[in-house]
Amino acid sequence: MKKSQLIAVLIFSLVATNPLFAQDWPNFAKYREQNAALAPPSKGENRVVFMGNSITEGWSKVNPEFFEGKPYVNRGISGQTTPQMLVRFRADVINLKPAVVIILAGTNDIAGNTGPSTLEMIADNIHSMVELAQANGIKVVLSSTLPAYDYPWKPGMEPAPKIVALNKMIKAYADKNKIVYVDYFSAMVDDRDGLPTELAKDGVHPTKAGYNVMEPLAEAAIAKALKSK
Repeated sequence: MKKSQLIAVLIFSLVATNPLFAQDWPNFAKYREQNAALAPPSKGENRVVFMGNSITEGWSKVNPEFFEGKPYVNRGISGQTTPQMLVRFRADVINLKPAVVIILAGTNDIAGNTGPSTLEMIADNIHSMVELAQANGIKVVLSSTLPAYDYPWKPGMEPAPKIVALNKMIKAYADKNKIVYVDYFSAMVDDRDGLPTELAKDGVHPTKAGYNVMEPLAEAAIAKALKSK
């Protein structure tokens, strides 16, 4: 085998076996076909993209009626953290030309799903998504991170006080920059700063009752964003 061929084989083997190269880390593939098939918004249509993690993705599965007959596009991906959302933000939000994006993120960062992350890092990624949206004429709704006393897939992380602190940061940024903020946390939290079982059986992912609490808050926030200058 020639030296050049050997080098090519070694490079191919490295790429094929190295997770950093093999994985679609932001998961562009998840919605690639749906994005390609989605027609541009019709005249007068106020499309809304819901950007988030499993809490957003599960919304369409647990309570699909909320999305039916509305210009709502769900682009949640289970397990995702804010850096992954930021990387796919153009493909899954900007290119869909929504009038509004509603961003719900942060809990998986606190869980360490893609490695250690400070609250400041999470906030920076959220700020970057906001700036990308605004630069493309998209109005923004920032959501509070939902309460969580513990993570069933990663117990012992003590997320509750971190989520309280993160939400203070998100709200302060929203207030300072005149961005609509939707406070799911206050409407759903229990006395442990977690989610009660009737709203989330596993303490993280909302039940239908949990989404029923969130939906009027989301719709009011969307309406407010659409009216904003």
